[in-house]
Amino acid sequence: MISAFTYAQDDYFDSLSIRYNDYIYQSTIHTPQIHKLGNELSYPFVELNSNDTLVAQFDDFQDNIQDYYFTIIHCDKNWNPSLLSFNEYAEGFDDCPIKNYAFSFNTLQSYIHYSLTIPNEQLKIKLSGNYVLLIHHNDRSKPVLTLRFFVYEPLTEITAQAHQATLAEYRKTHQEIDFIIKNSFNCNNPFAEISVVISQNFRFDNAIYDLKPQFVKDDELIYNYEQGNLFEGGSEFRWVDSKSIRFQAERIQAIEFERPLYHYYMYPDEKRTFKVYFQWQDINGRFLIKNSMGRDSRIEADYVYVHFFLPFEAPLAEGNLYVAGNFNRWQYNNLNRMSYNYEKKRYELTLLLKQGFYDYAYAYLTDKNNKADFGFIEGNHYETENDYYIFVYWKNNSTRYERLVGVKAINSSRQLK
Repeated sequence: MISAFTYAQDDYFDSLSIRYNDYIYQSTIHTPQIHKLGNELSYPFVELNSNDTLVAQFDDFQDNIQDYYFTIIHCDKNWNPSLLSFNEYAEGFDDCPIKNYAFSFNTLQSYIHYSLTIPNEQLKIKLSGNYVLLIHHNDRSKPVLTLRFFVYEPLTEITAQAHQATLAEYRKTHQEIDFIIKNSFNCNNPFAEISVVISQNFRFDNAIYDLKPQFVKDDELIYNYEQGNLFEGGSEFRWVDSKSIRFQAERIQAIEFERPLYHYYMYPDEKRTFKVYFQWQDINGRFLIKNSMGRDSRIEADYVYVHFFLPFEAPLAEGNLYVAGNFNRWQYNNLNRMSYNYEKKRYELTLLLKQGFYDYAYAYLTDKNNKADFGFIEGNHYETENDYYIFVYWKNNSTRYERLVGVKAINSSRQLK
């Protein structure tokens, strides 16, 4: 079975092989998620010492209940483990058993659904920053899953705006992110102590890292560049709606049962590189698990095969095409790489996905460059509606770690709360 998420080819890796990003180490694990409690479409950043709670959950295709444990690892802004000990950034048990699990109900693909919350009675977080949730077999040298999340302190006010690019050469295709950070936390040397990361739709493969203030005015750090803060606008996302096996949603050409699971055949997509901008409602790259006929989609949503088709006159000579979205954390590997069908003159890919609603887009990676190019297939438009997230890190000489002192979410078309 082909999952959309990156996982290791071997069952286990030694402790030195732990990756401090979103990664599956065991091939029986599917559909990992981490989000705020009560909002599956939210992203995993919470305020320190607040009532905010994160939920992490995943499915395991093994028949028997496993003794899974979890811990959290504090990282720097670049996702390297920090120099802090566990007791400095957390209180409680450093390895906690996962006690919440449930068996799938009325599904063709059987699985066990595991979940945990952070913080909880076993584990509290004391410091802000980047964190990695590590799930393992009661032995950190046998990792199962890693997921990233953020804990921030609301020490600063961030005023931000996403708008059409200022420079003429980018005005039709790019969006510019200008913002002001209020220096309300006694930062003496903002050019050395402050670092900013900007993410588009919670992608980090194209994020802008380590952005410094353009200038400082009184107690405000001004970021008003014309080129260093640009993002390609992209196009509105394509989508898959597999919530129902009885009714064909828009963009689904056929639903067929081919033992042992259902298959969803998409209508062929089209290359949009030079198409005019077209507006439709999407969820900005996110995905939502949902079985429209069930009461609890966590355990009643089934797994189905989704078939993607992209007509192309000839195969690309110097690169590959990938289907990507937040469902696979914008990763590009053999699991979501398309293959060319010479007979039908098209690229094809089949993914195993849990029932729900998925935004996706086509990415092109050349053999010489590992940076994903979405504009090659999707095109770029300044009008496209995108979410942007600004992360502000602060480290001075008196601290041994980078504090996450502010997070700001904005939208290119509407005001976010």
